[in-house]
Amino acid sequence: MATLEVSIQNHVGKIQLNRPEAFNAFDLDLCQNFHRSLRELAESPEVRALVILGGDRAFSSGGDLRWMKQHLDQLGSSVFELAGCFHESILTLRTMEKPVIAAVKGVAAGAGFSLALACDFRVLGENAKFVHAYSSAGLCFDGGGSFHLARIVGLARSLEIAAFDQPIGASQALRWGVATKVTTDEQVNEEAIEMAETLAKRSLHSWGWSKRLLSSAFSNNLETQLKLEQEGIAACAAHEDGREGICAFLEKRKPNYLYK
Repeated sequence: MATLEVSIQNHVGKIQLNRPEAFNAFDLDLCQNFHRSLRELAESPEVRALVILGGDRAFSSGGDLRWMKQHLDQLGSSVFELAGCFHESILTLRTMEKPVIAAVKGVAAGAGFSLALACDFRVLGENAKFVHAYSSAGLCFDGGGSFHLARIVGLARSLEIAAFDQPIGASQALRWGVATKVTTDEQVNEEAIEMAETLAKRSLHSWGWSKRLLSSAFSNNLETQLKLEQEGIAACAAHEDGREGICAFLEKRKPNYLYK
């Protein structure tokens, strides 16, 4: 059985994690397949937005601890390889000019939590839970979890989450800004896909620059950020999307960015 399923419809690419017997835990095989599929969708001109889906009981339970146990004699190097492969996907998610939505039902733990945090938006079912999980297994963040969580909820709350490892329910995740939207468990996938279809009609070039600027805002000083914004807005204005957006606004009509 394939460890994931990939499809494209209405300019939305979908990656469905498919290791239900392991609660969609990432072993090296799933990591490699996930990154390969992610790159293909990121590069496809047909795809303008992505949705990452898990199962009904788990979005992903994180790194596959059973896989790790099989490599006890060389555990450090094996986990180093696994994390490196997983991190290639995280970098792809954060640098692609296409919006990415995580559709989370059930638990998203460890690397599954980090994967959801690396997406641009997160739609949660009412019974979904985020779990840090690393500290309970004697491990620490990977998958950019420390980077993204601290930026979303702040340092103090991130330390609390890491230390006490208490599950974060959907309503709490929404209050903390970790969830973009909470809906019924039955509607999660539909809501995420609908959100992706809406975003797919917007300017990818504009979104790409916004994503790049916001990602760099925490590391640049104001002068550097202003220069990057100047470069970005000029590039957007010179792009066909910019011309279409400006003309549509002045002509009091909806812009059409699906001309490509």
